Amino acid sequence: MIRRLGQALITLFLVLLIVFFLVRLRGDPLQILVAGEHSLLTVEQIEELRHLHGFDKPIGTQFLIFFSNAVRGDFGTSFSNGLPALRLVTRRLPKTVELAFVSMFLAIILGMPLGVASALHRNSGFDILITSTSTMGIGMPPFWVAIMLILVFSTFFRVLPAYGAGSWRHFIMPSLALALPNAAAIARLARSMLLEELGKDFVQTARSKGLNEQLVIYKHALRCAMLPIVTQLGMQLGWLLGGSIIVESVFGWPGLGRLMVDSIGLRDLQVIQAGLLFFSTLFLLINLLVDLSYAWLDPRIRYG
Repeated sequence: MIRRLGQALITLFLVLLIVFFLVRLRGDPLQILVAGEHSLLTVEQIEELRHLHGFDKPIGTQFLIFFSNAVRGDFGTSFSNGLPALRLVTRRLPKTVELAFVSMFLAIILGMPLGVASALHRNSGFDILITSTSTMGIGMPPFWVAIMLILVFSTFFRVLPAYGAGSWRHFIMPSLALALPNAAAIARLARSMLLEELGKDFVQTARSKGLNEQLVIYKHALRCAMLPIVTQLGMQLGWLLGGSIIVESVFGWPGLGRLMVDSIGLRDLQVIQAGLLFFSTLFLLINLLVDLSYAWLDPRIRYG
């Protein structure tokens, strides 16, 4: 666990380094900040802002200041509304977490049973149907699924709201748009992993001992097949927390992804930096929990 934490801290430092230089690829950050509606600022006002945000210091000094402030959770003040950047990020986070976990729950309850049933009925008509459907589902971008859901349920049938987050009905289409491609990936992986485990010697030995077939499948074979599936689930949850930006924009969902899109449009670099680092930290924590869950799923795994 200590080794994994050390690796996560090193990765987090590299993320800080990338985030810092990423926003400077287009040149002077201050010129980006004062573009558009702030283009009428005088030279004196621009220089005052440069000093206020520390852009008048050498690049190395700027990074050290950014690093020390980020460790303390200080990402500066939002240029667009004057509030602390981290406060804006944490204020929007609950909506993104709600959407991500509902989508993950739907993906699991749809994908896992279908994948297991497909493996247990290998080469049947049901198996061919599930395999074909899951292959199509994996290739569907979530934003395209979102648009199709809006066209069907909001434009044609007019039964679900297409925008906002006022009630449970607003949850349905955004969560489905994120869950369906993930459910397809889970079903396909669960099928292939379970088939692989069912062909191994320990399964045949368990059957030869006269164990109940359900016990052999669900306690022995499926548990060993869960290692790559858990990895996939962890990656998908991290992606749902950080990669739902476009879907949130399509549905007007007031989450962290929508905030990132709005901040990019407003050139609010402080909020962009805080959001990117927050997404990265969540992703690292999820992967750390996935790594540690391996030892519970498979006692043969030890971290030494």
